[in-house]
Amino acid sequence: MTSEPSFSIPRWPERRFPHGSGVEYEGGTVFELRPDADVATSTLTDTVAQLLTDGPYRFGDFHDLPMPVWLVRDEGTADVFRVVVRDGTVRLHVLPATESAGLRRFYERLRETDVDRSWTVERTILDG
Repeated sequence: MTSEPSFSIPRWPERRFPHGSGVEYEGGTVFELRPDADVATSTLTDTVAQLLTDGPYRFGDFHDLPMPVWLVRDEGTADVFRVVVRDGTVRLHVLPATESAGLRRFYERLRETDVDRSWTVERTILDG
């Protein structure tokens, strides 16, 4: 018997606007989705890119960073979160406008998109 992972959010990040340097987040919660076998980062990136393109997402990516990063809005739940592919994992970073429903749907869609793998979800609470 397998149980579905919890996407409860124990801590949202605090948004700060330092003078002249945009926005920063302190603290928060990250969900790490890890496939059951080693998968190349490029394969995970392609899988996430296809999932986002298929919708119901509005998203933007950041090409000048050393890893794939998307700012994502789930049009069905109105949840906003960051998706990062790094070190063989897909990481969902909670933002102030994130609720559990959007994270859970992303996870479910990832499983539907990548049916050949099982996924483990680990939650990390970030200190401020």
